[in-house]
Amino acid sequence: DENPITVLPIQDNVEWSEEQEASARNKVQENSRQFVPQDKQDEYELNANEYWNDFYKIHENGFFKDRHWLFTEFPELAPNQNLSQPEASAYKNGSIRKPRNTRLGSCENGLCSLETKTQEHHQFDLMKDSHTIISRLDPDGEAILKRSDGDFPGSSATCRILEVGCGAGNTVFPILQTNNDPGLFVYCCDFSNTAVDLVQTNAEYDSSRCFAFVHDLCKDQSPYPMPEESLDIIILIFVLSAILPEKMQCVINRLSRLLKPGGMILLRDYGRYDLAQLRFKKGRCLSDNFYVRGDGTRVYFFTQDELGALFTTAGLEKVQNLVDRRLQVNRGKQVTMHRVWIQCKYRKPFPAGHKENGHVH
Repeated sequence: DENPITVLPIQDNVEWSEEQEASARNKVQENSRQFVPQDKQDEYELNANEYWNDFYKIHENGFFKDRHWLFTEFPELAPNQNLSQPEASAYKNGSIRKPRNTRLGSCENGLCSLETKTQEHHQFDLMKDSHTIISRLDPDGEAILKRSDGDFPGSSATCRILEVGCGAGNTVFPILQTNNDPGLFVYCCDFSNTAVDLVQTNAEYDSSRCFAFVHDLCKDQSPYPMPEESLDIIILIFVLSAILPEKMQCVINRLSRLLKPGGMILLRDYGRYDLAQLRFKKGRCLSDNFYVRGDGTRVYFFTQDELGALFTTAGLEKVQNLVDRRLQVNRGKQVTMHRVWIQCKYRKPFPAGHKENGHVH
């Protein structure tokens, strides 16, 4: 999905031989022998926003394809939906699934229910004279948001999803099209103001159901437009790998505080020895398993244990942590490619003594 080359999956869950793993390890050792000089590394960090803005100016929304695998891997984003049924495609034209006998307003276990209570969503415009939101841009072009009287974008929603690193909206818009929960509100943010502009100017952007904003994950003082413990799901798709490894724990700690008890973080990102890592040449390595691409954007390649440690240190409980190894072939060149991704789901625990479905935690 993140690769511009058209590829066709020919085998999933591929087991690697010891010989293949040893070969991959040797390639990484080879391309890690020469690190990028520190002054250049500082430049990549300082100008990271510019590199990502340039990326989206060049590619706009043509680089990433809509993530058709999204609801197969993360059914939590469109619960109670049978994706094999024709009615799933009917969500685009506004049809609503008939509710079952489920209590209204439920968003239990971090999963948004399609039967939540219908509510009128307020539109929140970023205007200076707004009594609800006061907004301006800091010197880096990032929106500075202030809440008043406990009100915020999506405050009337019964289910709230945040995608971090939304890019051009290739995850956000499929969610809005597929999950027709009338109580759903989707937030999306990106480091790049160019990317956020692409989302906001998309014909499918609906400010009554969605709020896009520029946000730097690595700035602790950069506020989110929603309060802590207000989100049901946070999505991280090929985004955590783009930041400095030493800043990742603080990022996950802060995101975890936004989750409601029972809420989940859903992650999909690059795994160790993915084809993209093996293709790097000498002189592109920033630190162990962390590289800079030719366009100045950076990428880290994870192990399951590394991601597990980040989430559990933040106080989250494992629901899923798996390696997805796939063998793909370039349709034009008939070249085989071994991809390695890691997929994680981690849940915020309920307080001790909390009763859920008759069970006390």
